[in-house]
Amino acid sequence: MKVKLHGTRGAYPTSSPTNQTYGGNTSCIEVINGDERIIIDAGTGILGIDFDHYYKANRINILLTHLHMDHIQGLAFCKPLFNPQKEVHIWGPSGSPESLQSRLNRFLSPPLFPIPLRDIPATLIIEELPNTNFRIGKFEISSEYISHPGPTVGFRIKCGFKSITYMPDHEPVIGKSHLFPEDDWVSGFNLAYQSDLLIHDSQYSKKEYKTKVGWGHGSLDIAAEFCSRAKAKHLIMFHHDPTNTDDERTQMFEAFMSTVNYDFPIELAVQGQEIQV
Repeated sequence: MKVKLHGTRGAYPTSSPTNQTYGGNTSCIEVINGDERIIIDAGTGILGIDFDHYYKANRINILLTHLHMDHIQGLAFCKPLFNPQKEVHIWGPSGSPESLQSRLNRFLSPPLFPIPLRDIPATLIIEELPNTNFRIGKFEISSEYISHPGPTVGFRIKCGFKSITYMPDHEPVIGKSHLFPEDDWVSGFNLAYQSDLLIHDSQYSKKEYKTKVGWGHGSLDIAAEFCSRAKAKHLIMFHHDPTNTDDERTQMFEAFMSTVNYDFPIELAVQGQEIQV
């Protein structure tokens, strides 16, 4: 099993020359096992997927952690949606009085988009996710609500003996410098526990986070503490702030790493990166 990072930026995409090392596209990853693939999140990173080459089967599976714009803004331009031969399954969080289809239709309809959801040529099958376990092919998937404004889920994907946890927008503890001592009070703990790869929100430095408490995002130090606490084996720091240049992000990361000594690899997410699990 491997993961490909198609979009690693948070909040909004950026094409600035100073943001090209880690990438300017917003959240989207692929999880791949042989010929089987699932897409998680549909930020602008989804536009970099070669659907003609890799998705010859009629069915496409797209999992959404939540419906903030940086996680769905590529969906309207996703090529398979305009192919009447394709069956596109979109999975996303429940937890709202409105159906997932109704919430998606707010974005995929005028005046924000010229084509209403009902007129999309592909066959759309929209599935709502609570805290649950389900399968797509050989992928065993767990979804669980996590701490972020609005209905938001994190995902754990297992295939064989390997597991990947993806929580791109996550504030594991709000307004505290460290996690709660009880595991049951730590948002997302079960999803990340002993995972082989954890892809986690780390948008802010420790200093930046102090002025953004409750915004639903984490810092580098909280992401690493969370990974350590959950005994995950490899941490990818994700959801880079678009206001940071890559040089600033690198300096922030190096300064953080100089103060810690964790026993698992930690790295910044890079758009286009493939990680074997």
